[in-house]
Amino acid sequence: MTSVIVREHGGPQQLVLGDDPGRAPGTGEIAVLVAAAGVNFIDIYQRSGAYPMQLPFVAGSEAAGTVESVGAGVTDVAAGDHVAWAMVAGSGYTERAIVPVDRVVPVPDGVGDEVAAAVMLQGMTAHYLCEATYAVQPGDVALVHAGAGGVGLLLTQMIVHRGGRVISTVSTPEKAELSRDAGASDVLDYGGFAERVRELTDGEGVAVAYDGVGQATFEGSLDSLRPRGVLALFGAASGPVPAFDPQVLNSKGSLFLTRPTLGHYTADRAELVHRAGEVLDGVARGWLDVRIGGRYPLAEAARAHEDLAARRTTGKLLLIPS
Repeated sequence: MTSVIVREHGGPQQLVLGDDPGRAPGTGEIAVLVAAAGVNFIDIYQRSGAYPMQLPFVAGSEAAGTVESVGAGVTDVAAGDHVAWAMVAGSGYTERAIVPVDRVVPVPDGVGDEVAAAVMLQGMTAHYLCEATYAVQPGDVALVHAGAGGVGLLLTQMIVHRGGRVISTVSTPEKAELSRDAGASDVLDYGGFAERVRELTDGEGVAVAYDGVGQATFEGSLDSLRPRGVLALFGAASGPVPAFDPQVLNSKGSLFLTRPTLGHYTADRAELVHRAGEVLDGVARGWLDVRIGGRYPLAEAARAHEDLAARRTTGKLLLIPS
């Protein structure tokens, strides 16, 4: 089977096709023929060494496909079932993946494998952000950065579904249209966004800012919050946030700052099934739309990373093994 293998940390050129002889699934594992794999910023961090990995490794950690075979002790999944997963290192950019059965979820009828692969990581991220990190209530106003990105589009829809209002930021007019289509009431450029947020909320500020951009937006996100507001800093697309004095949170209104990650919101099997189930159910019912922004063959994984890092894309990027 063909896989995209990283043998040295570094740039996109380190994503190299290689032959994987494969193995039979062990106890508690399943073998899956991958139909589509998601491309995520965490893949870039792992490839570059920002998140060090044991070398060599198969890139990617999110995919969906058809179960080929199961290992000993597996009773809830059978050959022919469609499953999806996220945050399983070494199981994404490949034709055939070996995955622990306790990290996969069933793909419901009416949801295709490509859509399932596109929505798992970003959909569950959006879900924990607006359900658990800060549970959006009807009438809450939220600031969503990168509103036309994969998480941004899904998060906007979920906030609106919960009765909240979204103010988003984007970088181009085309992305602004996508963000509005997802339900954002107001879409802003990044320049001076904090001042505009204040104007749009009659000086009060937003209840929560969901910030996956990081360095470029961090201070403005704090300045956009109402007293006792929450900044959920869940990514660093523009670079890491520099060190700062926590006293700033006091002076700006007893603010809350958290740096959440999906792994801590899906570590428990029951929570994983809950989050993935609600996301996939939203897709199946039609109120949650998943935008696939690009499809690439495994051989073009480097180009997919370059496009994602340069923010030339909208929605979700997929690698298609065949």
